Amino acid sequence: MSTRIIAIDPGYERLGIAIIDKESGDKKERLIYSDCFKTSAKLAFVTRLAQIGRELERLIDEYQPTALAIETLFFTNNQKTAMRVSEARGVIIYTMASRGFTVHEYTPLQIKSATTGHGKSDKKQVIAMVTRLIDIGKEVTHDDEYDAIAIGLTCIASEYRR
Repeated sequence: MSTRIIAIDPGYERLGIAIIDKESGDKKERLIYSDCFKTSAKLAFVTRLAQIGRELERLIDEYQPTALAIETLFFTNNQKTAMRVSEARGVIIYTMASRGFTVHEYTPLQIKSATTGHGKSDKKQVIAMVTRLIDIGKEVTHDDEYDAIAIGLTCIASEYRR
């Protein structure tokens, strides 16, 4: 039995995306796809949201994931950014849920704990562990992409380990 997770580090300017596959009986997960999807600040916000939805639909059609793993929103002092990211999360969750996919949400603390064993780990520690846990096979230039991979690994470890 195969589990294929699309994992997303939500944003509206940059979206970390990873698709991770876990075959029953395999010891390790396989990274099928990862990227940092970007939208242009020159576009209207609603256009950017539409681009996110279209990209997600394209990835669903191409890779046929079985579930979504997404990070919960970590509120910062910038309320405008938090609101915009929450709207992007809404597009992402709606797109998956409307197609009948299971949606798994994880806090930053859960993701750090699952990948490094410690909820107070910093970004460098998470990245170091992600590269040990799964073969990425390419250069990753944005933390958002590593974060998406970490979210996917968290989901498989939390929901699909047997």
